[in-house]
Amino acid sequence: MRTQRPALVLAVTSLAAFLVFLDVTIVNIAFPDVRATYPDTSLADLSWVFTAYNVVFAALLIPAGRLADARGRRRIFGVGLVLFGLASLACALAPTAGALVAARAVQAVAAALLAPASLALLLPAFPPERRGAAVGLWGATGAIAAATGPALGGVLVDAFGWRAVFFVNLPVVVLTLVASRFVLTESRDPDARLPDPVSVVLLGTGVAAISLGIVRGEDGGWGDAVWPLVAGAVLLVLFGVRSARVARPLVEPALFRLRSFAGSIAGYLVFSGGFYALLLSNILFLTGVWGYDVLTAGLAVTPGPLMAALASSVGGRVADRFGAGASVVTGGLLFTAGCVLFAGAVGPDPAWLTVFLPGQLLTGLGVGAVYAGLGTAAVSELPPVRFATGSAVGTCARQIGAVLGIALLLSGLAAAGSSFEAFRTGWIAMAAGGIVTVLCGVVVGAARARSAPVPAPAPVSLEEPA
Repeated sequence: MRTQRPALVLAVTSLAAFLVFLDVTIVNIAFPDVRATYPDTSLADLSWVFTAYNVVFAALLIPAGRLADARGRRRIFGVGLVLFGLASLACALAPTAGALVAARAVQAVAAALLAPASLALLLPAFPPERRGAAVGLWGATGAIAAATGPALGGVLVDAFGWRAVFFVNLPVVVLTLVASRFVLTESRDPDARLPDPVSVVLLGTGVAAISLGIVRGEDGGWGDAVWPLVAGAVLLVLFGVRSARVARPLVEPALFRLRSFAGSIAGYLVFSGGFYALLLSNILFLTGVWGYDVLTAGLAVTPGPLMAALASSVGGRVADRFGAGASVVTGGLLFTAGCVLFAGAVGPDPAWLTVFLPGQLLTGLGVGAVYAGLGTAAVSELPPVRFATGSAVGTCARQIGAVLGIALLLSGLAAAGSSFEAFRTGWIAMAAGGIVTVLCGVVVGAARARSAPVPAPAPVSLEEPA
């Protein structure tokens, strides 16, 4: 068996995370140019360039995690990379808007295969006492990718046009694919079978319906969002009921009886809403209120991701030593302080160095620490055979939270006319999300990676004894 080098495994799996989360935000900056390329396509139809990726990605994450557990993490990782590269090429060459939307949906399928498999490949390469730091760096890579998307996209679009935001994926895919053949070791659950197919359909359609409902509310038209949200909620309830009754559930209900797991999932949902709303809010504020051009605005928000990278490593070590909750609580307080600074000190006149930059430094540090702690907590009490599933549930919650946060932000700005006071209200709401994240950190507590693998529970043992 190949001897794994943890640092190389971290590098390869983090590259995959960077690809997945970069494509959540990098397309935003290219949208005006995309719209100019397809002038006969309505704005509503063209918005599916974003919606297709977000909805499909969120809906397929958990089934893809179970598929990786059953069929082999490195195998699914490789399939995801190849598919992501092909879909990116199809996006870059799309002759019509419909072809672009379809390619984006395929790209999201590939992203769903990559995200849980990459983390499941990373965790066994590190001893339990170092997994918090590793998870922190992996998670922060995704956060950094999402945050740097607008700046990188602005540079590429300005220099080469919007198709470059998809072409740029190709060399990264090739590099990661080649490296994975030499660095990663195959692993799977030898007793795993594919989960109940009805559960897969219920969860996938439920998450897709809720995501679609949230996206429909982005322009303030929440009346159109009611039915998808209600349908999604009903489907998720049915999913929960079925999961408690079948022998091979997609997600074992017993996982949510673990405080660290349940607290981390709630934290992912709440914090991602505030974090992704902050990313978009700051770009819109800099361009709409302070009058920055897109490229300058993208560069102006870059210090935040740099702080997240720094804090992720420190936060992971804090989680390893003191427990995941310590990292989540500290990060949540820093994020809250940064949002309070934005709300209380930022004014309509530009003051980037004296006010905006300090707010970014605080929120960036908070992002790195929170995601390091949540990533550790999500898998801290899980057996290795459930690493992919556990990380998939966390990433799914993260994605739904991101969609919800952005939708609420855009809905609020649309209702208030994108006024300065609307941004202030948004920052206050994000600060409240930081406080709720702190409470989730308290729930997580001192969870840390176990010193020895825990046997995977048999399906029948997941029920409470009579």
